[in-house]
This record gives sequence, structure tokens and C-alpha cells, in this order.
Amino acid sequence: MIRLASLATVLAGCATTACGGAGVASSGTTAPATARTAGSDDWRRVATSADRDRLRRWREAWMTALPRARAADPAAVAAQGTLFAPDAALSGGAAPAGRYRCRVFKLGGAGSAMRDFTAYPAFDCRISDEGRVRSFFKESGSQRPVGLLFPDGDRTVFLGTLLLGDERAALQYGQDRDRDMAGVLERVGERRWRLVLPYPRFESLLDVIELVPAE
Repeated sequence: MIRLASLATVLAGCATTACGGAGVASSGTTAPATARTAGSDDWRRVATSADRDRLRRWREAWMTALPRARAADPAAVAAQGTLFAPDAALSGGAAPAGRYRCRVFKLGGAGSAMRDFTAYPAFDCRISDEGRVRSFFKESGSQRPVGLLFPDGDRTVFLGTLLLGDERAALQYGQDRDRDMAGVLERVGERRWRLVLPYPRFESLLDVIELVPAE
């Protein structure tokens, strides 16, 4: 299995350059093109065994988290329409490179202190071309996913890590399972996508990030 051993350089570059092309690592060295660094555009050769398991249990996460979110705030969940419909993904139309406005929704509280439905205000994020794969980077906030988007038929698989607080360099993927992230990016409307993250390590059973073009 290929882990993202040297891809940490690219992820660190994302943290300091918003994932625009070949990143510049915190050491000041220029990161190689992401597709060459990863060695493959097949996410299965890159993902950790824990993340492959999370992706296999994608539907289970929906079926567990969604009823709890509906019970907590039925009107807010219904207002999002297809965003929270597990089988609403549309074929074709991978999210293009560019700037997006993104909203994070957390469904199904993990732990007694967490609510079963939480919606956050919109923030800025970016998708960039990195050769055979693309990168995703949340540009602000206390929790900022950063990672790669791998083509996989009509869907796109996301593998990355989580930046916290004022951190500027991403941890190496596979180094800390509490920071590793895995999910699926799907089109759910004419200009609307969602990044679904099953069983994140913190706060919820399912995270859904809505993406709409900023322009």
C-alpha cells in the first residue's frame, strides 16, 4: 500500500499556499506535482485500512446520523433538500477547480455533549488541479480539512488530514488516525456539490460539506 509519505510536503504546501499548483513546503522546498508524489491516482493504493473501512461504511453512517439530525431539527434538515438525501448523487460533473463557498453540517452527535445537528456559516475553500488528481483546502476556521481528490467513476474520493487552530503545516496522512480524513465528493445539483465524511474522529457521526462556486 502506498501511504502519502512524501505527500505530507504537498499537504503542508496546501496549508501555506491554498493548494494552488505545486505547493511550497514549510521547509521552503518546492513540492513535486501531487500525482507523481502519490505514485497513483487510485485512492485504494493510498488510503489507510481504517479509512477504507470508513468509506465502506458510508451508508451506515447516513442511516445512523440522519434520523438523529431530523429529530433534533426537522425544519433545518428538510430545508437543505437533496443535500441530505443519501442517494441524491448525480452522475458526471466533477467539481471543477476554483474557489467555493462551503458550509459544514454535523449530523449525529458523537458524545453526550454534542448536538445531533449543527450548521456552521459559510467559509471559503478551494479546489485546485494537481495533475491526475485535485486538492481541496478549507481556507479558514478552527478545523480545516486539506487533502487530495481522487477520481472514482461518478464520484470523487477525498483523503486528507485536519488542520487545527493556527497550525500552518498539515500532518502526514497516516501518521495520526485522529487527524486522517476520508470522504466522498458528489454532485447534488446544477452547481452544488457535497463532501460527505463518514465517522469523523471528532464531534459527529457524519459531516457534510456543501460546496457552491464562489463566482
